[in-house]
Amino acid sequence: MRNFKKYDIWKLSHQLTLTIYTISNSFPKDETYNLVSQIRRSTLSIPTNIAEGCGRNSDKEFNQFLNIALGSATETEYLILLAKDLNYLNEENYLLLDQQINTIKSKIYTLKNKLIQQ
Repeated sequence: MRNFKKYDIWKLSHQLTLTIYTISNSFPKDETYNLVSQIRRSTLSIPTNIAEGCGRNSDKEFNQFLNIALGSATETEYLILLAKDLNYLNEENYLLLDQQINTIKSKIYTLKNKLIQQ
């Protein structure tokens, strides 16, 4: 069984989740059950699926959970863009979050390719 805490993609996605929770506290209150809820859920899904995949018995199963995490990362990427376009995020925070999410996506792709080649 894999230890999810040892994976860089889990550490990065956990940190991103903490950041999103903090930043989204400043979003308008009328977005609490809309954008805030959605961006938190999609971001939280990334490290959650990586952790769950680590608890599976095979590389194939782990890869399936990485696919789900990748989908959630792409969803998060869009929601970050939407938050910027709605002026809930300033340009500096947007660029930081966009860089983080794209680093996570790249690392997921890399790990998926390693699993396929084994």
